[in-house]
Amino acid sequence: MSPLLSGLAAVAQPDARLLILGSMPGAKSLKQQQYYAHPRNAFWPLMASILNFDPTLSYPGRLQALIARQVALWDVIGFCQRQGSLDSAISAEQPNDFSCFMQQHSQISAIAFNGGKAWQSFRRQVIGKQQLPDGLQLLQLPSTSPAHASLSFADKLQHWQKLAPLLPDN
Repeated sequence: MSPLLSGLAAVAQPDARLLILGSMPGAKSLKQQQYYAHPRNAFWPLMASILNFDPTLSYPGRLQALIARQVALWDVIGFCQRQGSLDSAISAEQPNDFSCFMQQHSQISAIAFNGGKAWQSFRRQVIGKQQLPDGLQLLQLPSTSPAHASLSFADKLQHWQKLAPLLPDN
């Protein structure tokens, strides 16, 4: 049996307007305790392009760039079992507490899902089971994972650009 894995803490300030949710951090991210730590994951280059920051910033600098634009970062799954890093290997998943999170971050008006597994888990584990604010906009986006290689960076960027209108200009 695979060990029970625990996800990373949310990166969020009370004024967050957009929440980006992954499924569960991969092995490299969990080991480094950093979101999207795999060097071939397109998340940071995509966000750097959308938010206009230097993708080579330190990890704390990249997190600060998100926070400055009122973007929060977390995962749908708080605990699970998984061998390796593939979403398809996730079992015994337990969702994070979105009822509490949304109460503490009441300005969030949209949630973007990084990939199909995040979207599927949220629909199955959270919607209708946890208290969420009315009128929340939900956007499913293609995964930034290197395992999702069917789309080019340019194609992923075109989809992820849907976030830009949801962000305040800073």
